[in-house]
Amino acid sequence: MNIKINPEYETQKQDVLTYAKIENYYDRTEEAISIIKKGLPSEKSLLHDIAIDFMTMIECYFSDAKTFIQKGDYINAFASLNYAYGWIDAGARLGIFNVGDDDVRFTLAK
Repeated sequence: MNIKINPEYETQKQDVLTYAKIENYYDRTEEAISIIKKGLPSEKSLLHDIAIDFMTMIECYFSDAKTFIQKGDYINAFASLNYAYGWIDAGARLGIFNVGDDDVRFTLAK
């Protein structure tokens, strides 16, 4: 990789994934999962099967994150949490999950 840090940001760089940072991302993801589970489409909706597929992906990545945390592998835990949240945001933005107008936890802007 041929990308160098801008010298003016050298003192601000964050190149360590601490347990506290992972815990924060884990808790935020867990909270988001709780919210989207309440906003699943009706079983009669054509979106229901898609929502279940999204939930499967979210829960698999979330479970992977927990396993990585238990192993002390914060890099892969962080990656798994970001993948899980990517699925969460995609589902919320596409209207698969009803999250109301909560644009703090979810990416809803057009």
